[in-house]
Amino acid sequence: MNRRTLLLGTAGAALVAAAGGWISNQTRFVRPAAAEDTGTTPAQTPPPAAGATPEIVPDIPLGSPDAKVTMIEYGSFTCPHCADFHNEVFGQLKKDYIDTGKVRFIFREVYFDKFGLWAGMVAQCGGALKYYGIVDMIYTEQRDWFGDGKAQTISDNLRKIGLRAGLTKEQLDACMNDQAHAQAMVATYQKHATDDSIDATPSFVINGQKYSNMSYADMKKILDEKLAG
Repeated sequence: MNRRTLLLGTAGAALVAAAGGWISNQTRFVRPAAAEDTGTTPAQTPPPAAGATPEIVPDIPLGSPDAKVTMIEYGSFTCPHCADFHNEVFGQLKKDYIDTGKVRFIFREVYFDKFGLWAGMVAQCGGALKYYGIVDMIYTEQRDWFGDGKAQTISDNLRKIGLRAGLTKEQLDACMNDQAHAQAMVATYQKHATDDSIDATPSFVINGQKYSNMSYADMKKILDEKLAG
């Protein structure tokens, strides 16, 4: 099975299968294919009706709205390189540039598979106030919540992350079964990734210019040049 189109039969299935097929498979979190969904996994979501236009989910910015530089990261929650960036680079980036008001940061989710979409549904369930905290938990614990790669295990583990972040079971149930929002998430991913020509993760758009994954030293050089320009 081509893991780039693994979303068949799950929330946002048809949309993500159509959108995700062109993303580079080299960035994928390689694990055994999942078993069939059983138990309390997110509900199946039919594609939008013909002619329907799903809403676009607004960005959740981090940092000063008056920052001279805006940096967008495109990342997948099931991408190991994205987890490496978050765990090894993002903390320093936040300390040096975001918290100091120099950079306005935006994280945009990319969906390679149903599990990345489910993780996004949990992250967005807490709203803007909890979003980046949950994103941090998802990336820090990526291998743990993926577990044995089975759909039920992953669903249960993602819900546990949501509960530890302060969400209630009822909130998580509502979020994980919100078909309209799942469709909107996928439509948002499609639009932004197409507009910015994203073909791998993590990718970065800094003041409108696209960059591939890089070291913190290289990123710092780019940011300093744009801040000085």
